This record gives sequence, structure tokens and C-alpha cells, in this order.
Amino acid sequence: MKVFPPCLLALVLGFAPGCQKQEITTYRIPKEQHPAAKAATSATPAANPAPAGGDMANTAVATASGAPLTWTAPAAWTAKPAGAMRKGSYTVKGQEGEADFAITAFPGDVGGDLANLNRWRGQLSLPALTQADFGAATEHVDHNGLHMTVVDIVGTGDQPQRILGAMIPHGGATWFFKLTGPAALVAREKAAFTAFLATIKPAAPAK
Repeated sequence: MKVFPPCLLALVLGFAPGCQKQEITTYRIPKEQHPAAKAATSATPAANPAPAGGDMANTAVATASGAPLTWTAPAAWTAKPAGAMRKGSYTVKGQEGEADFAITAFPGDVGGDLANLNRWRGQLSLPALTQADFGAATEHVDHNGLHMTVVDIVGTGDQPQRILGAMIPHGGATWFFKLTGPAALVAREKAAFTAFLATIKPAAPAK
């Protein structure tokens, strides 16, 4: 399991101090710099780690290194280097601008689905929801033996951002699939995102 120092993680998920511990205590999801894009239509995740999106506190964050997932991305999405904290990364372009698709995975439940949903809402400057609101704000689907909690979050303002995301528990970790970008572009890509989720499956055991 690869552990990254606090200074690096200040760019990715928000956690509490304690670099000596492999346990994740508190979490937040952050912004990152996106490398140059390169073409590709499908990907099998390597053992590389990945970020999520928001501010970060001061704790070492361990990315999941267990059983991987595989997927097939839409042909119009452009693959780019995953970087230090992502399992996969894509750029989605359109007349409305450019969206970022990030695939990350972290040990455990990363604080739980409600906390993860509220981290994403916070990235769009939206108020946190309560557990009573959770059911109405999420959709649950199953594909290839995986249970997925899917969210669609729209920000406010003159140029709102939108997040389509899925949280998938697998192999003792939680995988995050998140498309973020201009609301109009993300709305247009919703069908592609939904189709993408149906391609996600556990990787075949190594022979």
C-alpha cells in the first residue's frame, strides 16, 4: 500500500493528521492539476493511486492497492496520464467547455457515502445534506456484481458546475468515478456516463 506525505495530499482528499497511521481518520476530497491528454477508449487500471477533489488537511492518504476494477470509456473521452493519485483520468470536451473525469480508490469507506456526497456538494459550494436527505439525493444501481451509489449534483450561479459521480465498494476499498465540468456539458454526457458505469467490473484474477 503506497502512502503519500501530507504536503502532497493537501492537493487531494482531506484527512486528519497522523502520518504514522495507516488508518484514515477524517477525509475531504481536492483539486488537482491535469496532465496533457492522450487518446484512448478503454483502460484497465494499474496499481497507480488517485485523487478526488476538495481541500486537504494534514494526513497521509493511502490509496487502495487491492483488487482492481476494469472499465471501457466512451470513444469521445480522451484518456490522460492518471498521475500519482488516480486510477484513471479522462478529458471530456464539448462546445460548452471541458470536463474532467477522475477515477480514484481509497481503503475502507472513506467516511461513508453521506460524507462523500457532502464533500462533492461542498466542491460546488452547496450545503451539506442530512441522512434523511440521502435517499432522495442518490440512485442505486447494480452492474457486474458491483453495487453503485450514483449522484447528480448541480451547482448554482451564472456558470454552474455539475458533478456526476458513483461510489463503489470493492475489495475492502471504495472506488470513486466522478465527472466534473460545466453543467451543460456534463448534462449532455450523462447518457455516456450511465453507459460507462455498466462497463465497470472486477478485473479477472491474475494467472
